[in-house]
Amino acid sequence: MTNDALQKIVIVGGGTSGWMTAAALAKIVGTQHCAIELVESDQIGTVGVGEATLPHLRAFIQRLGIDESTFMRTTNATYKTGIEFSNWGDKGEAYIHPFGDYGEPIGGIDFHHYWLRLRELGDATPICDYSLPVKASQASKFDYPSADTSTLASTFGYAYHLDASAFAKYLRTYCEKLGVVRTEGKVEHVATCEHSGNITSVTLENGHTIKGDLFIDCSGFRGLLIEQTLKSGYQDWSHWLPCDRAVAIPCKSNGDITPYTRAIAHDAGWRWRIPLQHRTGNGVIYCSKYMQADEAEQLLRDNLEGEPLGDANHIQFTTGRRNQFWSKNCIAIGLSAGFLEPLESTSIHLIQLAIMKLVEFFPYKNINNVLRDEYNRSMGLEFETLRDFLVLHYTATRREDSPFWQYCKHMVKPAALTHKMALFEQTGRVSPYTEGLFLKPSWIAVYLGQGMLPKSYDTRVEQLDLEKLANHFIGIKQAVAQTVQSMPDHTDSIAKYCMAKEGEYTAPPATSNLYGQTS
Repeated sequence: MTNDALQKIVIVGGGTSGWMTAAALAKIVGTQHCAIELVESDQIGTVGVGEATLPHLRAFIQRLGIDESTFMRTTNATYKTGIEFSNWGDKGEAYIHPFGDYGEPIGGIDFHHYWLRLRELGDATPICDYSLPVKASQASKFDYPSADTSTLASTFGYAYHLDASAFAKYLRTYCEKLGVVRTEGKVEHVATCEHSGNITSVTLENGHTIKGDLFIDCSGFRGLLIEQTLKSGYQDWSHWLPCDRAVAIPCKSNGDITPYTRAIAHDAGWRWRIPLQHRTGNGVIYCSKYMQADEAEQLLRDNLEGEPLGDANHIQFTTGRRNQFWSKNCIAIGLSAGFLEPLESTSIHLIQLAIMKLVEFFPYKNINNVLRDEYNRSMGLEFETLRDFLVLHYTATRREDSPFWQYCKHMVKPAALTHKMALFEQTGRVSPYTEGLFLKPSWIAVYLGQGMLPKSYDTRVEQLDLEKLANHFIGIKQAVAQTVQSMPDHTDSIAKYCMAKEGEYTAPPATSNLYGQTS
């Protein structure tokens, strides 16, 4: 089979998706026996989504052998311990979706069942008081998770806010040192085999032809290879996720560098705030049926915390995914594969997930159809579970103060989500699944954060002595408060470990691997 090994991989498109793909393949697969060439044009801009990330990116950076502090300084990154959602359950309400759990299970029963039991008996303590990442976020504190897994300080994860353009540039330098070839130019023609339908080459405007065995489509929304050439087809999910427009403007920071992203709902969608070291990222996501572009831009400008640092960037999109992520000898990664609005910072994660599945399913020249089908099945399930989690934010609301929110509250939901919501509403149980990004704590954060209280709980919690239970809860709350008090301010941790400036820096301590525990 070695004679059938891939000789050449061609990546069409740069940006975050293209250079992350090139970096992983160059590091893990290597360029000695399989050449990697990336084609991009400086004349084609990138969308630049994904400035807020999830903890899984830490594993990716480590896999590449990149020093975290260097990476953070280069991308003007800050730490991220969760996302604050304002005005989603109802106007004036807010909650934080943390990268960590609430309390800890007792006797194999999820913590929130015991919390519901005490709440029924009159204890009004918010569940967030039992979450270290929530309370640390609210206090604008950050420290690296403890390597001692027996301590409360080890029970959370963290991610980054970063400059996506700087990230792509950093990875380009990394890739070229590993032997990746970058070719400047626009693709004018894509050639396919008459018999197999596989892509055989791409030809640039200057007439240069690039042949390959495997082609990666990182061309963005247009899907130059996967859609325009191979006609993969697209599943439109806008009836479940009706926002279809965005406008973004970066601005000067007011100095408030919070360790969390903000997602603030408005009458026809939501707006984001992403604090970097050198600026603040801002944007408005909205539904064009209920808001015009000039209204959205004005809403954004009215809420900027500082002087704008660029013109407004208007983006159109259709939420959904390709029918096939992998068609023939072409794999779509990034926006060419599909788009889910960045409500839960999943853009870069979906890129990373697609890359690592490609590495796992790395093919020979003669691609096995079963392997390709399994890749498509697995990626399709990931997209669908993420979709349902995003839809939950919109439909688990008490808001009916605008036509947009009336639609969202009463929309016909995906069948799987309808089941999950009914199960939690009636029993307090979170429907388990083995594949998918967001685990039980994440669903609990949104359910309870948006005021969706179950009608009952696991009856086994009634077997625990109430006085002991109450004292246990007091102990957890006090431990969380004491740990938060001992943590340094977020800005102090940035200054200590990753301030974007020339000179020496202090390497961060080794930490436990919490990626699999990400909520």
